[in-house]
Amino acid sequence: MHPHVDAVIVFRAIQKGASFSKEQVRQNAVKAERQYSKLISTLTRAGLKAVGRRGESQGQLLVMVTCPQKVLANLIHCERHSDFLYGLPMSKLPSANDFESGPLSPADRIRLIHGFISSTPEDGGLGIIPGRKEWGLVESVMALHDHDFNDHWIHLWTRHRIASVELEKIRDQFGDSVALYFFFLTAYTRALIFPAALGVIYYLFGRPYSASYSTLLLLWSIAFVEWWRLQERILSIRWCTRGSWRVEKRRADYLPSFPWWKQEMRMMAGLPVILLFAIILAVISTGIFVLEAFVTELYKGPGHTYVAFAPTILFSLLVPRLLAMYQRLATNFTDWENHEHQSSHSWSLSLKVFTLSAVNAYLGLALSAFIYVPFGETVMNFVQSHLFTDGRRALALLDKFNINFNATSHLGARGVGGKKISAVGLSLWEWDRKNARRKLNSSRLEEQMFAFSVTNQVVDTFTAIGLPYILRAVDSFRNGKGFRNGNGKAHGKKKRVAFDDEPVGHDAHGREEREFLERVRSEVVLPEYDVFTDYSEMVTQFGYVALWSTIWPLAPAMALFNNYIEARSDAFKIAVHTRRPTPVRTDSIGPWLESLSFLTWLSALTNSALVYLFRPPAQQEHELGTVVDADATHESQHHRYGLAATRELLMSALLIAMLASHGYLVMRAVVRHILNRAIWTGSKEKKEAERVEREMKDKYLSSLGQCAPGENGVLETTGEWATFWETDEGMDDIRKMLKDS
Repeated sequence: MHPHVDAVIVFRAIQKGASFSKEQVRQNAVKAERQYSKLISTLTRAGLKAVGRRGESQGQLLVMVTCPQKVLANLIHCERHSDFLYGLPMSKLPSANDFESGPLSPADRIRLIHGFISSTPEDGGLGIIPGRKEWGLVESVMALHDHDFNDHWIHLWTRHRIASVELEKIRDQFGDSVALYFFFLTAYTRALIFPAALGVIYYLFGRPYSASYSTLLLLWSIAFVEWWRLQERILSIRWCTRGSWRVEKRRADYLPSFPWWKQEMRMMAGLPVILLFAIILAVISTGIFVLEAFVTELYKGPGHTYVAFAPTILFSLLVPRLLAMYQRLATNFTDWENHEHQSSHSWSLSLKVFTLSAVNAYLGLALSAFIYVPFGETVMNFVQSHLFTDGRRALALLDKFNINFNATSHLGARGVGGKKISAVGLSLWEWDRKNARRKLNSSRLEEQMFAFSVTNQVVDTFTAIGLPYILRAVDSFRNGKGFRNGNGKAHGKKKRVAFDDEPVGHDAHGREEREFLERVRSEVVLPEYDVFTDYSEMVTQFGYVALWSTIWPLAPAMALFNNYIEARSDAFKIAVHTRRPTPVRTDSIGPWLESLSFLTWLSALTNSALVYLFRPPAQQEHELGTVVDADATHESQHHRYGLAATRELLMSALLIAMLASHGYLVMRAVVRHILNRAIWTGSKEKKEAERVEREMKDKYLSSLGQCAPGENGVLETTGEWATFWETDEGMDDIRKMLKDS
């Protein structure tokens, strides 16, 4: 049986990988000694028990912290009184023995102790906040995994379904934030059954770009978002977290005296930065799109097979670096905005980061749908013309320096504009417009949707599950420690020097302690869990389904299958590849609900435009500029009249999209009203919340010695007007009237 550890504080006495002079080493040692003594003293004075152990690397110390029952009871009492004062729904009135009045889940215990250690002194905490100046050597405050629960959870995944472990148990282990994510993931996966079945039916028996399929898909999107809005409210009441932001601890960097208007100005100052990076990303993505869709198709010179990989290489080199740079800048801007609570800070940061992620995710499909298909031939001719002009300039430069090639004898073949070109030009680029037109891919949209719906999700799953194993294995073997699976279990030859003060011998107690410390060290090296990544994946996937599955109706079915795997991979990632999530009280999925609402509105625009542009009636067959089988003799006539028709078609599509936007607002209002009446009005959660609130107020008034509603006190009738209240003439008057009648 290992010791009970509520929290582990990672302390770095010596900076990892740095080399110092003897004087610097001495100064760092003095600083570390002073700060470590202060850390132990702060924890001990607060009533906590703390002890240090050596970490995985030199200079790393792990401070194990446990909280006695008396201190924990005081933390529970303070929190429940705070919840009562700020109006959070409660199942019981705060009392003197809050610890015995109700069970405390492991997540609540970790949350209370972690908050006590890392919150500011103004909020009643110890102020041990990693990164602050006075605690510069404290790297993190973390909790340890419950491996018995994790092993049981994994066992159920492999044999049954993830719902075998109730969400309440997930909440008891990891807190409200993680439980709310898994509840959202489960609800969203079940909701995908309808569009998945609908998509299969329309894919097999319906017509492409069906207006009825798009309308039903839009209705489903609106219904799911509005249904989830109500589910959040119900869960927050059931979990007693409604309005939890009111009792949230303040951020350490928050400046209370900061004027509100300055904060608003700082938040507005971030908009131009977002716009600038969005423009840069759009320019890079558009350039890569033109290179991939047109230039590589026209090139037929040496190595043309390898040139086709150039767009992918450029994307891998440029876009991830741009997004990483933007995320660092967005984090700095969000810190600069001076948010009081971590929830508002995370809200602002999530919106900033997801905005650019959405541009990166959906811009390729938008370019294909609204540029490649309507204007593909025009863009191809434009690219051909510029390639020919640049080729002539290059040949002229070679001729100027008397550089000749055997194959540069001028041929009679005519290229773009009827001008003669050299054999070198003919051998490098495709100049014939008819052949170039044949290279336009009429199924590009479907292929892109397949790549986003299937290929990308397979890659993301491998990145989340398989890649961490490989990286840890490489790092372990590089350090000569064998392979670890994240649970403290090592395989292969392991080289580790035992410290003098570590427990030795073959007794059971010493062996258990060594195994426990080894497990702690293996968890310390893991990255922290961030629910932002998981929410971002699901919301992005929702966007693919809602915005673009009209192109490929099987996309919802692929999303449904992916989410069946995603629920297990996310849970496996939490249990094996990351530290235990720090429990956080929350009553909402935060900015992701607004993102879902925005994507639903945007889907009304994109679906209506796609249906109008690409509907299959025969009269629309040659309306678009990408008809690749047009006769070459009518090329100029098609270019002259087809482009004008395409522009008129796009303007009509824009007007229809605007009408669809207004139709979305009407549909949302109707769906919201119906769901509110069907789910929320008269629900047991609403009645229970009203009953509990009324009972608590009644008990509070009774504890003050005042009359509760419905109770009557004894009326005192003393004084000079006592006889006035004793004489009643009403009954005598009524009897007199009866007698006279």
